[in-house]
Amino acid sequence: MKKWLVALAGILLSFTLAACGSKTVATTSGGKITESAFYDSLKNTSSGKQVLQQMILNKVLDKQFGDKVSDSDVNKEFSSYKKQYGSSFNSVLQQSGMTASQLKEQIKSNLLLKQAVKKYTTITQKDLDKQFKSFEPKVTVSHILVAKKSTAQDVIKQLKAGKSFASLAKKYSTDTATKNKGGKLDAFDNTDTTLDDDFKSAAFKLKTGEYTKDPVKTQYGYHIIKMDNNPGKGTVKQHKTDLEDQIVDSRMNDADTLKSVVSKVLKKGNVSIKDSQLQNVLADYLTTSSSKSSSSK
Repeated sequence: MKKWLVALAGILLSFTLAACGSKTVATTSGGKITESAFYDSLKNTSSGKQVLQQMILNKVLDKQFGDKVSDSDVNKEFSSYKKQYGSSFNSVLQQSGMTASQLKEQIKSNLLLKQAVKKYTTITQKDLDKQFKSFEPKVTVSHILVAKKSTAQDVIKQLKAGKSFASLAKKYSTDTATKNKGGKLDAFDNTDTTLDDDFKSAAFKLKTGEYTKDPVKTQYGYHIIKMDNNPGKGTVKQHKTDLEDQIVDSRMNDADTLKSVVSKVLKKGNVSIKDSQLQNVLADYLTTSSSKSSSSK
């Protein structure tokens, strides 16, 4: 679940700061704790300052890029997470201390930040050429997973003899999530982090209709992989949009780039801190710039 959260150079958190006021937050035998007392105490902590940073950033990101991130964009990504975790989604969410609505807020923040990275960093032809070296377009494969190499070799013999891949998947595969679907997996590309690297490497070598002639060993067992659709790597020009998207995603994980982008977003956001004790809460972002080579647009 950690990968669901937005990591802005390690400085932002995702909970809401209570509004300052006289309303009672808690009562004890020794007296009551008001919102204003809670605020005065919290604002002097690093966590409290991080919360304010997050809230300010969310406001300015939404103002500058809100028209580029729709509810349907958020819901689409939310649905992909639900699909990825399946029946364990709610328990994983609970273990992470989040509600579904909080996760959606995190997703929206992430998508807004991605738009900011797109705007405030430059992608050169050199960047595209470099990314293309490891690029693989989205492919669709089916697989049969078995525990023993000898079983995998027997399945391959039956494939060579003309048996259908789907029927053999149903009969032999230990992957209960896919065996009744002919072993079919969701489409993936070179950026996928859910599949074993050896599995992906073997799959990308296959042309449409081909299957692995030798079992592919991973931590889960032995796989026979069939390529259902491989559009081919093509050229940089053909996949420019995909390459740019992968580069932006990579920059989303780079602390220096994020600091530089956040600084630009905040400077444009005309932020004014009214609490004198919090005047310097954004100092690291409003007085410095990243040395990252990516230049602003």
